[in-house]
Amino acid sequence: MEKKMKHLDFLQLIITRMNANSFLLKGWAVTLVVALFALNISKTSINFIKISFLPILLFWVLDGYFLYQERLFRSVYDEVRLKKEEEIDFSMKRDSCPCNYLASVFSKTLLLFYGALVLTTAFILFKGGF
Repeated sequence: MEKKMKHLDFLQLIITRMNANSFLLKGWAVTLVVALFALNISKTSINFIKISFLPILLFWVLDGYFLYQERLFRSVYDEVRLKKEEEIDFSMKRDSCPCNYLASVFSKTLLLFYGALVLTTAFILFKGGF
């Protein structure tokens, strides 16, 4: 049982790291967009608001990648959980997951978070700034 628990611990650490990366990306996305909005206050042009769409989309795609990796490792975790002790080989292969990258990018949570950022930015852009 010791080998199985150690393998599950390794996988759990990877899943936790992917989750932490996703959390940090969301924080950086909001910080960067707010900073671009603040730069726009002192200028008369709306170029900084237009530019803020690019980091939102880049962070969204990267966040989707981390969510995709997290789902892959969760499927490995489930496989290892069901294995017998003598079958544990500490493999980290993620081939058997039916996960889809685009499904991760457009998951409900990411769609709500980054969609709200895009809608807020579009509202401020079409409203004409602050």
